[in-house]
Amino acid sequence: MTLDRRSLIAAGVALAAAPLALPARAASRVAPPAPWGAVPSARQWQWHQREQYAFVHFAMNTFTDKEWGYGDESPSMFNPTDFDADQIVAAAQAGNLKGVILVAKHHDGFCLWPTMLTEHCIRNSPYKDGKGDIVGEVAAACRRAGMGFGIYLSPWDRNHAEYGRPAYIDYFRKHVVELCTRYGELFEFWFDGANGGDGYYGGARETRQIDAPAYYNWPSIVALVHSHQPMACTFDPLGADIRWVGNEDGIAGDPCWPTMPNHPYVQSEGNSGVRGAPLWWPAETNTSIRPGWFFHADEDAKVRSPANLVRYFDTSVGRGTNMNLNIPPDRRGRIPDQDVRILKSFGDAIRASFAVNLADGAAVSASHVRGPGYEPARVLDGDRETYWSTPDDVVTPTLTLDLASEQSFDLIRLREYLPLGVRVTRFAVEADVDGAWRVLAEHECISAQRIIRLDQPIKARRLRLRVLEAPACPAITEFAVFRSVAPVAVPPVASSDPKVLSTAGWRIVEASAPGAEALLDSEVSTAWILPAPTPSQPATVTLDLGAVQALGGFSLTPARHPIRGAAPPRGYRVELSADGVSWTPETTGELSNIAYALSTQRVAFAGPRSARYMRFHFDQTAVPAARLAIAGIGGFKP
Repeated sequence: MTLDRRSLIAAGVALAAAPLALPARAASRVAPPAPWGAVPSARQWQWHQREQYAFVHFAMNTFTDKEWGYGDESPSMFNPTDFDADQIVAAAQAGNLKGVILVAKHHDGFCLWPTMLTEHCIRNSPYKDGKGDIVGEVAAACRRAGMGFGIYLSPWDRNHAEYGRPAYIDYFRKHVVELCTRYGELFEFWFDGANGGDGYYGGARETRQIDAPAYYNWPSIVALVHSHQPMACTFDPLGADIRWVGNEDGIAGDPCWPTMPNHPYVQSEGNSGVRGAPLWWPAETNTSIRPGWFFHADEDAKVRSPANLVRYFDTSVGRGTNMNLNIPPDRRGRIPDQDVRILKSFGDAIRASFAVNLADGAAVSASHVRGPGYEPARVLDGDRETYWSTPDDVVTPTLTLDLASEQSFDLIRLREYLPLGVRVTRFAVEADVDGAWRVLAEHECISAQRIIRLDQPIKARRLRLRVLEAPACPAITEFAVFRSVAPVAVPPVASSDPKVLSTAGWRIVEASAPGAEALLDSEVSTAWILPAPTPSQPATVTLDLGAVQALGGFSLTPARHPIRGAAPPRGYRVELSADGVSWTPETTGELSNIAYALSTQRVAFAGPRSARYMRFHFDQTAVPAARLAIAGIGGFKP
């Protein structure tokens, strides 16, 4: 028999993995590595393997065209014309998403299930004559499709008269129990961090502030969820199973460690995690397919492209976090056709890119092997419960793949066996190119997975993983190689809202700083950036609409991508004029959650107005920052 180089390598690996001097029974007694540092619970380990799922924001805001409802909306406003839970779930599946987290109650307090604890719920809406249950319909659709189901429940309630007082906590806990016991198994229970501020509060229009950790007693709420749903990961507060990644733009830190200090959440730590910290508190990276979290017709032309979603995949899943992609239904109660087309293009590209592991059939060798059960070939068996490891004292080994033939690839996926902790601190991946090892990438942190996307495909037959720094011997469960497939482009569509005013004929008359033309270019990627304003030195901009127009209000869009050292405005003051000489004060207010949601704000005037000119004043940034940044200003008809 003739042995080629790959066969000789494989034979050598087998000899190293099964020493002839040991009898079979003795050889099977090799102990696994001891866990290092914090490790995930069983539900967290299961959650890590879900990787991608959908957020579904569908509520009162869908019908009021808001992002944050005030709490004074009538239940009669909630009236989807053609709600289809199966269509929503199918759209998520088309996007390669493995579950759905439904917003059951947002900050306005309107409940999408027929609770008897409040009148501000779907029982009093026209939907199915008050007999509907959106939560139940989506849960059932997920079961039919074999998808996971999760729930978002806002701790804040701008409608409830007792919010901020002890009685509300009893109400809130009863809602948690209802949602945990009525709708089958949940994979996640999501608590938003927005708590306290202006609200209707049962008719008392006022501001109520709370000390959230003390008010909610989060450990007791988390324990309540787990008492009914032991495998549901809870989101966000200290003591929960998973953490916020620190932004709503879909970008995890690089690296993004799944461990955190045992103290209240700090945004900068949340984005990157803290290496070696005592809590297993991994990040979820969430964003929306549209600029806002809820459907707005004026965003139909601003849906993320399939290529943009691939980049989001790389900055979330590719960095070891889970991606939570919001796909908001429209007023019919369906995912819009354009969003479905984009989801399918993205999902098809991800499925095709990872369909064939080009390393299958490769010979795998290692500089060191722990013993039977930990062979290098474990990285190719497709089982996340098996792994290659080395003796305890070998923490910087090398693992080599010898492919069946030279392959062209541009994606490399590595995974650690997380029940033993995050063991690799720093690593490099190299390829044998023309007889010399070439570094393809060097990073910190593998964790749940590290997906490396090369700038362009490379041809090679041999690759190797070099662990450069680690506090303990590695436990690598996968080393895979793929060739990416680009998503099919989906042409943009125009807004379906006839009330949206075109800014094509608008111009900047006057501005307190240069560059204000960016406000009218219809690009969320460009922004007017200027020094942070103050009440004594506000930022101002005057717009000429080209002719006297009927106005129902204005829209303001922050920069879609975070800009270092810059923030959108906290609030606004608007004046209107027919001639640019005489001005009438129109409205003043706050732009709710604009700093973190980075979504378009729509402000309706008190009634129909006629004007040719609009003048805006901004006197404070939404969060402390050296500069103010605004991507766009628009308007809409009454």
